[in-house]
Amino acid sequence: METLLVYLAVGAVAGTIAGLFGVGGGLVIVPALVLVFAAQGISPEILTHMAVATSLATIVITSVSSIRTHHLKGAVDWRVFRLMAPGILLGSWLGGVTAHLLPGAWLQMLIGIFAVAIACKMWLDGLRSVPLPEDGGRLPGGGILSGAGGVIGWASAIFGIGGGSLTVPFLSRCHVQIQRAVATSAACGLPIAVAGAISFAVQGSSAPLLPDWSTGYIYWPAFLGIVLASAIFARFGALLAHRLSPPLLKNCFGGLLFVIGLRFIWLNLHLFT
Repeated sequence: METLLVYLAVGAVAGTIAGLFGVGGGLVIVPALVLVFAAQGISPEILTHMAVATSLATIVITSVSSIRTHHLKGAVDWRVFRLMAPGILLGSWLGGVTAHLLPGAWLQMLIGIFAVAIACKMWLDGLRSVPLPEDGGRLPGGGILSGAGGVIGWASAIFGIGGGSLTVPFLSRCHVQIQRAVATSAACGLPIAVAGAISFAVQGSSAPLLPDWSTGYIYWPAFLGIVLASAIFARFGALLAHRLSPPLLKNCFGGLLFVIGLRFIWLNLHLFT
C-alpha cells in the first residue's frame, strides 16, 4: 500500500507539472521512478530501463485525452502527423532496442545530459527576444518529415518522453504555427509511446531479475498509480498555471531539471574513469 501511495504521488507531481508547463510528465516520471525503484531494491542493471518503459506506457493513456482536446479545437495538422508517423513508429521501436543494449549506468548518464540540455533550452527560450519562424513558410517534403520523426521517436523512446520538447521546436522551425505545432506534437506523442512501450516490453521479456507484475520492462503497479493521479492533477496544474507567473515557473522547472540531470551525471562519472 505504501508503494502504491508513492506511485500516486509521482503521478500527482508529473500531472501537475504537465499542466503547469505544457510538457510531458516523462521528464519527471523517469527520474522519480529511478529513485523509487532503487529504494525498492530493484537491480541497478534494469531499474532505469523499467523507469523509461513505464513512463512511455503511462504516456499512451495520458496522451489520448490531450489529442482529443486539441483535435476538437481543430489544432492538429493531421497531414504533418501522417507524414511523420512512419518514421516515428520505426524510430521509437529502435529507441527501445538501443536502450535495451545500453547498461543502466550509461542510460542514466544520457538521461542526465538530456535533462540538463532541456533545462538550458528553457532558460534560453525565456531570454530569446526573436520569435521562432511560423506560418507562411514551406514545409519540408514527406521524406524529411518522416526522417525527422524517426530521430524524434528514437530519442524520445530512449528518454521515456512523449517528444514534445523535440517535436515542437522542429515543427516551429518548419514554419508551423506554434499552437498547431503543440497540438500536432501531442498527436505524435501517442505513436512514440505505443511503439516505444511495446519495444521495451519485447526487449525486456528475457531480462533477469524483473519483479512480479512486469511485462518486460513495464512495471504495472507504477503504471496504475501514475495514470490514476496524473489525469486528475494535470487539470489542477492547468488551473494553477493561470494564477502564477509563467516565466518564474519555467525558470523554476528548468532549475529542477538541471539539478536532476546533474545528479544523474555525477552518479555516473565513473564511466569516464
